[in-house]
Amino acid sequence: MINLRDVSYVRLGTADLEGATVFATEFLGLQVSERRRDAVYFRSDARSHTLCYVEGSTEQQAVGFEVSDTASLSAAAGELEAQGHPVRVGTSGECALRQVEAFIAFRDPTGNPIELAVRPAHEGGRYFASRDAGITGFSHVGLCSTDRARDEKFWTGICNARVSDRIGDAPLLRIDEVHHSIALFPSTVAGVQHVNHQVESVDDIMRSYRFLVDRHVKIVFGPGRHPTSSAQFLYFEGPDGMVFEYSSGVRSITDEPAHRARQFPFEPRGFCQWGAKPAIAEFRP
Repeated sequence: MINLRDVSYVRLGTADLEGATVFATEFLGLQVSERRRDAVYFRSDARSHTLCYVEGSTEQQAVGFEVSDTASLSAAAGELEAQGHPVRVGTSGECALRQVEAFIAFRDPTGNPIELAVRPAHEGGRYFASRDAGITGFSHVGLCSTDRARDEKFWTGICNARVSDRIGDAPLLRIDEVHHSIALFPSTVAGVQHVNHQVESVDDIMRSYRFLVDRHVKIVFGPGRHPTSSAQFLYFEGPDGMVFEYSSGVRSITDEPAHRARQFPFEPRGFCQWGAKPAIAEFRP
């Protein structure tokens, strides 16, 4: 079994690198950690970067997960190949671009580009926000899934993910005590469905709500509260239609192995107990 330690970074392609940089700093509230000719790296916590915008096609995406060491990475590559998932080993130049010691790349059953990385870089200094959004760190990703049962079996059978709860047949998967690091939502195509950052309090969510509305950023869901993870949330649209989420108060699951996944309806009340209704295609019946 592949032991995922953490979700480390998201790489997103964009045709407007400067515009994406403005959004990530002035609106989302991340810190630029490095600029290159065709890429900009952003911090949200102690790591050197958790988001990277790369100049190019919007189909140029990847989600990176940390594994413990190169032996684990090699074993993961063998397991993936044995299960019919072709693996590509990252070159030294590609490792430098990702600020990791080593990585492998593959696609999950839906076709989402996934990378497993060893020793993602950390910074000595504190994360310093470009605006005071209250961000405490990068937390999880939503992934598109063309078959939730099949993809759930992949993440829980080949990897160490466990189901915390389900909304319809959409599983929320944890790889540590945090309620979920991966969420799989129905779609006809592959891709990153949303990117989540945790903020300190519901006050930060409401301040950002007013801040974003005043600047005509499209709010697509919330403010609200998830009945699954107990987190208060706000979803909004960024460059190239990518959805970003702030949330606070996410539940931790500490009763392993006794925890039993709960079933919620795939309708607005399954997503929000405050009554908010999503304008997000993957959250609609």
